Amino acid sequence: MFQQFKNIETAFKHIRLFTAVLIIATVIITCYTIYRSYRYAGDAQQKVFVIIDGKAIQAVSATRKDNIPVEATDHIKVFHSLFFSLTPDEKAIQSGLSKAMYLVDKSAKAQYDDLKEAGYYDQVVSGNISQEVSCDSVHIDINQYPYSFRYYGKLRIVRPTSTVIRNLITDGFIRDLNTRTENNPHGFLIERWAIIDNTDVTVNNK
Repeated sequence: MFQQFKNIETAFKHIRLFTAVLIIATVIITCYTIYRSYRYAGDAQQKVFVIIDGKAIQAVSATRKDNIPVEATDHIKVFHSLFFSLTPDEKAIQSGLSKAMYLVDKSAKAQYDDLKEAGYYDQVVSGNISQEVSCDSVHIDINQYPYSFRYYGKLRIVRPTSTVIRNLITDGFIRDLNTRTENNPHGFLIERWAIIDNTDVTVNNK
């Protein structure tokens, strides 16, 4: 009979131990779940999403230095597009060139003055010529400041009698202004800009 009581008491001890372990495990799991939930909610609040063409894209924060190659490349592409994309309309030409001049120093103004003096823009208007530029690549060396770059692209010149494709290679340096404006959203300035190659590649007569 005493042996039976001992067996019952041992069984109760095992049940109490099992129950205690189960309660402790439940508390630990619950606490961990709550902690992870709060952390997930905090991380979610720190994420910013941008809607582009109806799609939500997560914006990732980064330092200015991390973005230099991307932003500088876009700055250079935008400048070349504004400077070289021409239509037979005086106001459109002046509008594009005026915007381009905010992105570059006087070296581009010198190029513009030479083209204007040679009557290039007058020929575009009077000859119903359109010109557009496409970028092949931009190489930037960010190891030394100001950053040197070289731009590779193509010019497509459409005349009433022919279509001309030209190489366009330019180089220069790009400096960080540390200030963004409406006219210069990337906050860079192109310096000592020069056209290295602008030779014909193909000429297709109509």
